[in-house]
Amino acid sequence: MKLFRSAILTLLAVASLCVGAADLHARTVLRNIVRVKGQETNVLRGFGLVVGLPGTGEAKDPATMRALARSMEIMGVPVPEVPLGGRSGLQDLEKVKNVALVMVTARVPATGARRGDQIDCYVSGINGKSLAGGRLAFAALQGPHTQDRRVYGLCEGALHLQDPESPMVAIIKGGCQMEEDVFTPFVHNGCITLILEEHHANFQTATEVVDSIHKLYSREGDGFVQAVNASNIVVRIPQEYQDNPVAFVADILDVDIYSAEPEARVIINNRTGTIVISGDVTIGDVVISHNNVVIEAGDPPGFTPIGTEQVNSTKLDALVDALNSIKVPNEDRIEIIKEIARSGKLHGRLIVE
Repeated sequence: MKLFRSAILTLLAVASLCVGAADLHARTVLRNIVRVKGQETNVLRGFGLVVGLPGTGEAKDPATMRALARSMEIMGVPVPEVPLGGRSGLQDLEKVKNVALVMVTARVPATGARRGDQIDCYVSGINGKSLAGGRLAFAALQGPHTQDRRVYGLCEGALHLQDPESPMVAIIKGGCQMEEDVFTPFVHNGCITLILEEHHANFQTATEVVDSIHKLYSREGDGFVQAVNASNIVVRIPQEYQDNPVAFVADILDVDIYSAEPEARVIINNRTGTIVISGDVTIGDVVISHNNVVIEAGDPPGFTPIGTEQVNSTKLDALVDALNSIKVPNEDRIEIIKEIARSGKLHGRLIVE
């Protein structure tokens, strides 16, 4: 690691807050931070057989042989169970090396899918050495609820590996044809439910959303919209929209709101070295020495006016910018942030992936 001469970074709160002194309020529309309950993706699952492998399948595997025998029976070529010449049909199938048993999944988009639609499906090998060069013979996919035995999609097609280093995982573009409609209703008991996205789910934002919708539909009175908790907001469909709830949802999602501030958090990916800072992440008074760098963060010397509405504090992004300016290695920057968090001076949530 390249060594640096000892440096002192004094990050004063007054300097770091100059940009934000105007206290600007961001605006966004509601659809950017919420989703409507019922408009979720659904995953279909099933098992299938990949054939045509160049000897990279799984020989002598009982589960694969049974699946292959069952498939042959469905196609009108039953495998005899009575031994012929001292061997049964299943024993003869043990020689097969170009077949592999796989798990197949398909993700139905949040808007749903109709019978005849074709969507992508993903294939994951259960046994064998590689799926390269294979073709999914067929797979019947059932719904997201395990108790529902209906077949919602049929899959087949040539496999395409997404990563050569992962030869047991593949995709078939448009390989799943829907056999049943998949829709999730978004109106329940005359109401819709808005769900705040994970990074915006808090009581302040939920209350702000309620107030913004109330202003738009003030004639509806109390109880028209209410926040159930920090992430769920229930809105009653007005009488004028009873026959057209889609138009009502479109109007609601176009409502302007202020300061949809996400949770203050720092996400660190140790593998890629990525640092993502979201929200208002600040640092308390702290002095940290790491390798050849000394960081001092805190309030500047002098008198602090009594009754100030905003307490000066150092922004984490100012620290990261300062470290970048003197070319501190990325692994050292990550370790410095972790040390600040361990000292209890990181005012935000630290997530290490």
